[in-house]
Amino acid sequence: MLTRERATHGGSTTWEIPLATHTGSDAPISNLDDLLTPFHEACKPRASFRVGTEAEKFGVLAESGDPLPFAGERSVQTVLTRLANEHGWTPEREHEEGEVISLRRGEASITLEPAGQLELSGAPHASIHDTCAEFRQHIAELAGISKELGIVWLSLGFHPFARDADLPRVPKLRYAIMERYLPTRGHRSLDMMRRTCTVQANLDYQDETDAMRKLRVALALQPVVTAIFANSPFYEGQRSPRLSERADVWLHMDPDRCGILPFAWERNISFQTYVEWALDVPMFLIKRDARVIANTGQTFRSFLKEGAQGERATMSDWKTHINTLFPEARLKNTLEMRGADAQPRDLVCALPALWKGLLDDDTALGLAENLMSPLHPQAVEAARPDIAVRGLQATLAGRPLQEWAAQLLEIASAGLVRFAVKNRDGQDESLHLARIKKLVAAGKTPAEQLLSQVDPHAGFRDQVMAAARL
Repeated sequence: MLTRERATHGGSTTWEIPLATHTGSDAPISNLDDLLTPFHEACKPRASFRVGTEAEKFGVLAESGDPLPFAGERSVQTVLTRLANEHGWTPEREHEEGEVISLRRGEASITLEPAGQLELSGAPHASIHDTCAEFRQHIAELAGISKELGIVWLSLGFHPFARDADLPRVPKLRYAIMERYLPTRGHRSLDMMRRTCTVQANLDYQDETDAMRKLRVALALQPVVTAIFANSPFYEGQRSPRLSERADVWLHMDPDRCGILPFAWERNISFQTYVEWALDVPMFLIKRDARVIANTGQTFRSFLKEGAQGERATMSDWKTHINTLFPEARLKNTLEMRGADAQPRDLVCALPALWKGLLDDDTALGLAENLMSPLHPQAVEAARPDIAVRGLQATLAGRPLQEWAAQLLEIASAGLVRFAVKNRDGQDESLHLARIKKLVAAGKTPAEQLLSQVDPHAGFRDQVMAAARL
């Protein structure tokens, strides 16, 4: 056995892991350094920093608002096939006999969430202007196909009409396991999987110190961002009592793998701190080629020491496990900002612009650290339910969310001005924050802007589809 001491808050514990002789992603894990390697390998010089953006949307049938089926003449599968045939995307299957569940073109991909929500995972870009251009191209490629098939794409944080039973199921191997396990850990878990959509920004980090500073700030300020981008005010064909139904969903999820990670607020955190937390989160599955083995009762730490069902932990298992953790900000080969609802077309780029301006500029990052300094995890956690209900009208640590939001946007905007990345018209990236800053100045969220366009007593469904379509 190979042993190694690992630090804990109470002293040290000895690792005992079978000694590995293999190499590569299928190699058994031999020591703690193996678990840290993916994060160290992701570090890159500031000159190479990029921002990736993921944007999800619901497909509905234009004449009825019913969810878009997974298969059939008018379906998600048909959309994927036509995108591949007409726009140069390469179809991908999870295994040889499986259905097409994603497309790839260069560094970008189009993937499916559990109920067929369509997600553009854009290529990483140095410029938010390029992010917006990529998103516009994606919408343009969808437009002709969708018009011909009678499909409307809705960009909201929560499905405005559908019950869970109305929605299709995507045959991705891990989804069936998640659907059985997660409801035992949180009563809105199926809603998270099947009735929510988000826009997410993924940022690079230079080294361990940079990553941990950004993670700490992102977790502390994520609820402010949730309020700024609240955009899910409907539930099963009615006005929801909340401006962000999606934000409420995330309050009733598996506490083992979700939330604001109070340990990350400590000043001496490291990659190892994050790894130690991840090790004690129960797994979903073990994947071997096209075969999956449900393994929901065992932590990854136990799997490392004892194995499971004749299998030993590999680096591929570790990377899969890291991908099944869902905190409000997630550490992988990038830092993922996960707290925002899906946005209308003119605000999609505001989310990556905000996080780039806030975290990738040293001056802005220092100001953001100062801004979060009065906060502690208990205060932030206590504010989250009211933020889901009232958005910018809620309070955080005794201060109106609107004030927090305005200050956060000013810091981010100034950071983007300092980057001085210009478009063809000579405008810097702060351009992409102009619309959301105007909303915040008026004390309004995207949800409230949307509600102002919908009369719940007159053609509710048609009005929502018109107001929320991409």
